[in-house]
Amino acid sequence: MTIIDLLEKNSDLYGSEEALVEINPEKEDGKKFTWKESELIENTESIGYRRSLTWDVFNEKANRMANMLLSKGAKKGDKVGILLMNCLEWLPIYFGILKAGCIAVPLNFRYSSDEILYCSQLADIDLLLFGPTFITRIDDIVDQLEKSTALMYVGDNCPEFAESYRDLASNYSSKDPNIELTEDDYAAIYFSSGTTGFPKAILHKHRSLIHSARVEQNHHSTSREDTFLCIPPLYHTGAKMHWFGSLISGSKAVLLTGTKSQYIFDAVSKEHCTIVWLLVPWAQDILDSIESGAIKLEDYELSQWRLMHIGAQPVPPSLIKRWKEYFPNHDYDTNYGLSESIGPGCVHLGVENVHKVGAIGIPGYGWECKIVDENDELITDDRPGELCVKGPGVMECYYKDKKATEAVLKDGWLYTGDVAKRDEDGFYFLVDRIKDVIVSGGENLYPVQIEDFLRRYDKIKDVAVIGLPDKRLGEIAGAIISIKDGYECTEDEINEFCLGLPRYKRPRKIIFADVPRNPTGKIEKPKLREKYSILNLVEHENSD
Repeated sequence: MTIIDLLEKNSDLYGSEEALVEINPEKEDGKKFTWKESELIENTESIGYRRSLTWDVFNEKANRMANMLLSKGAKKGDKVGILLMNCLEWLPIYFGILKAGCIAVPLNFRYSSDEILYCSQLADIDLLLFGPTFITRIDDIVDQLEKSTALMYVGDNCPEFAESYRDLASNYSSKDPNIELTEDDYAAIYFSSGTTGFPKAILHKHRSLIHSARVEQNHHSTSREDTFLCIPPLYHTGAKMHWFGSLISGSKAVLLTGTKSQYIFDAVSKEHCTIVWLLVPWAQDILDSIESGAIKLEDYELSQWRLMHIGAQPVPPSLIKRWKEYFPNHDYDTNYGLSESIGPGCVHLGVENVHKVGAIGIPGYGWECKIVDENDELITDDRPGELCVKGPGVMECYYKDKKATEAVLKDGWLYTGDVAKRDEDGFYFLVDRIKDVIVSGGENLYPVQIEDFLRRYDKIKDVAVIGLPDKRLGEIAGAIISIKDGYECTEDEINEFCLGLPRYKRPRKIIFADVPRNPTGKIEKPKLREKYSILNLVEHENSD
């Protein structure tokens, strides 16, 4: 079985039922947003514009996409890039690529022109579909892309250098092209976060995708009665693999193109969402909105909301404690994963283990885990070491990068690059990224531990701890701190609060500033190091 078999099954069984709903609360300029498809739009006062697809129409659109690709000469194994913001077209395009036997290559919507060009060439993209947001970026590199990559535009007012997806796709058959596929066929290339330079291309087979669907349903008991609210970007494995729980169960999902707390509560209430996957900043914003009175829970229909889960980053236990105060009946789960392990779920807490909040959890459905030291020896006690995972969702390789592949894939095990430890109950705790460890005066400092401590201070909204160069100690811990709206805070306050830390773990530099995060919620520490390492060196030089 492959992932496209699930779509066809849902079309057969539940064809007239809603599969996908897209809600656009507003554009960036504050105006109501529409794709000019009036027959699909319902204007509701507080929720914005709403579009939807049934399972039948979803499947038909995927078939039209597949048949269009095949008519244009696409062959099994050709690569087709997707550069779109979350929208109703996204998933039918993705499944159409798979139905044609091609390899889907989602691209990060934050990529610059240079990164789009780099990733397109690295993945050998034959055709790139892009949306209105990216016209300028594609125009900047069109001469270089056209040498090897055809361009197709998804939206109104198609630029001269591209073909129109809508004009073309509507002319092709809505019947299944019946390309034979197995779990051993290649399905998708995803890109790493690029925290050490340009991203790596991660190649997965259909086996990985179907396993991720089984993992999601097993972990969260997704049923036909559920409605999943999807907010993170679909180019990332996390959002898509959590949505696979809706696909395997034949249940509705809502794509919300906005992260404001009001938008989230409107969508949950009006669409009767039961499962919501949040990132830490959004959960923090929701709690702050409730506590400030901006959100009044009694104004919304929330009784059906049964599960809130978080992934993509370490979760402060204090956050979940606060969450349970307002939503005591919610199940809670956290999911750990990498794009190399087809996203979330290779380790998960489990809704029955809320007493272990702070851990990333236990091995997920169908997964194995172990921790090894720097000599690749198995660690069986509670010492920290590198977390390794093994299961049907491990990538095939880094595409066209044998050396990088051999560095992380060994005897079927994926070496994650994350430092973790395991307690006596078998629960894994994330300590930090290996490359983020700060070595200060010979001591190893783990930024995540310091960040978790600082987040307990009630004035702090977000925090990132990085290593800053120091002539005497080599590195020191610097804390970039974002303060909650309406609060004032001083360096002396933070230093006094940090007296609760061992002396060697206390941040030696406090910087009040915004904490940048990527679309999947991860702190962009390379940017912070680049910015503040230079400033710290200048300060050192001026003080000499």
